[in-house]
Amino acid sequence: MTLSPSLFKELKDIAGPGNITAEPEDLACYAYDSITRGASPDAVIYPGDTSQVSRIMALSTREKIPVTPRGSGSGMTGGSLPVSGGIVMVMTRFRKILEIDTDNLVARVEPGVITGDFHKAVEEKGLFYPPDPSSSAFSTLGGNVAECAGGPRAVKYGVTRDYILGLTAVLPGGTVIRTGVRTAKGVVGYDLTRLITGSEGTLAVITEMTVRLLPRPETVKTMSVMFPSMDLAAETVSRIMRSGIVPRTVEYLDKGAIACAQNYTALDISDDVQAVLIIETDGRPEDAEFCMEGLVRICRDNGAMEIRTAETKEEKERLWAARKAVSPSLYMFGPDKINEDIVVPRSRIPDMVRRIEELKKETGLTMVSFGHAGDGNIHVNVMLDKTDKIQREKAEYAVDAIFDHTLSLGGTLSGEHGVGTTKMPYLSKELGPAEIDLMKRIKKAFDPENLLNPGKIFKP
Repeated sequence: MTLSPSLFKELKDIAGPGNITAEPEDLACYAYDSITRGASPDAVIYPGDTSQVSRIMALSTREKIPVTPRGSGSGMTGGSLPVSGGIVMVMTRFRKILEIDTDNLVARVEPGVITGDFHKAVEEKGLFYPPDPSSSAFSTLGGNVAECAGGPRAVKYGVTRDYILGLTAVLPGGTVIRTGVRTAKGVVGYDLTRLITGSEGTLAVITEMTVRLLPRPETVKTMSVMFPSMDLAAETVSRIMRSGIVPRTVEYLDKGAIACAQNYTALDISDDVQAVLIIETDGRPEDAEFCMEGLVRICRDNGAMEIRTAETKEEKERLWAARKAVSPSLYMFGPDKINEDIVVPRSRIPDMVRRIEELKKETGLTMVSFGHAGDGNIHVNVMLDKTDKIQREKAEYAVDAIFDHTLSLGGTLSGEHGVGTTKMPYLSKELGPAEIDLMKRIKKAFDPENLLNPGKIFKP
């Protein structure tokens, strides 16, 4: 569709001059996310408050115009792509931290705040917001809520939904709702906060969040552990999680991921290292040290080649910079990638790793895996040239096989990235007809005209 001049003017009157565009070069910037391309929108609008969002949603319902909410566009499954055209609603003007309540350990924050900036703001007050996606330097809190982002610290602290106490959100049609509480408990009515969290922008547009905080841990201890095989590293993760010690993070990198990290930071890792674990503990200094000593023993007993403790803040930052650079560095192995974020029970990580290794040999494709081993969340990246029909068919076969094996182990097809458009064809592998039908009816109750982020999660 194309917006008429009168509709464009009406939207401009709502958002203000300079906060809407239909220039082709601007529209092109909103036709993709981190790895997925889609259709261009008809206009991009930048609202500045809840009232403006409400008026835009009312207009879109009146005129039957699709609206796609968007933060930084750092998602990896096409969740912010305007596949039906219409309006992309960019929430980056909502960038205020409205309140940090140090007495009750809560904050009120707008969705356009950059996650890493929020981390710094609360830590300056001695507090801690645990969700830490790899994109935290540029992803927005609103996008994190929409996708229920996780990150390395989820093994100990949980994911985004565990920290969202309440929301202000706008429904299709323009109605403003406020969900949840700012207290430690609250069970009045259905939990709409958790329903909207992780709904990928298909139910409501979030304009404010009430967030739970924790006291900042006094100490964080970090080490990297080298292994001669991926299988040994995976077995070590299982032993760690059975030990009774709860680490802050347990990340792993396979051989390909190590190469990406080395390419970014020139890490000193010998060629015979096939896997690396990055492990952290936190808490009081004596507790963090005690837990780290126990984890060192487990790693040594399980065949670790080398264990390095990060002694300075700079060493820790360099190690994590290398880990977070792996995903964007993967293109050293090919022009295209299929990025999947499966989760399996932690005890089944070795089984999943072995299946990935089998598929590498079977297809001849480069596959790089890394991720949050402490909670079983494995990021599997199948590298290919999508212009090569044979490679494309092999990659599709590999993804299908990975998903089937994941489900056979009692896992799930997405731990952090959501369904969006890319996982849509596989939804029925994990969910039955009754469950999908119920979800569709929930979507219809929120969005009767299917105008809010249409074409996501469910097949048309």
